Amino acid sequence: MSNRLLDLYRRLRRWPAGDWLFSRAVCFKAPYFASIAPRITTLEPGRCEATIRHRRRVSNHIGTVHAIALCNLAELVAGVMTDASLPASMRWIPRGMTVEYLKKAVGRMHAVATPDIALVESAEGYDLPVTVAVRDGAGETVFRARIAMRVSPKPARAG
Repeated sequence: MSNRLLDLYRRLRRWPAGDWLFSRAVCFKAPYFASIAPRITTLEPGRCEATIRHRRRVSNHIGTVHAIALCNLAELVAGVMTDASLPASMRWIPRGMTVEYLKKAVGRMHAVATPDIALVESAEGYDLPVTVAVRDGAGETVFRARIAMRVSPKPARAG
């Protein structure tokens, strides 16, 4: 079974700066994510990893990475992982997110999204919880999110 997003990622990874180019393509499709300038570094079925640099654009008044920038990063990796992992007959939409801010987020942030259950083809919709952990440069978890995705069959196309 082929997945267009995963195929594009694998093709672009062969090129120098392929991660950067793929990340730009994702941000072109979903422009809001460009505000955090993510770099998607790993994409495979059931896993997506991305980083953001700590710079003024994503900082808050106390000099740490802003909470909403971390939420944006979490939603990005969860959505890309889900999209790259689903059968072509299925679709998804985020329905909610719970977050934990565990410590001050300083420096480069590295997010990892994994599903809590297997993504499967189904005639009925189902809830898919996705866990995202964000770590700082020292490898300490600074933020954790659980994103509730709703997965359902794509509607039949009118012919």
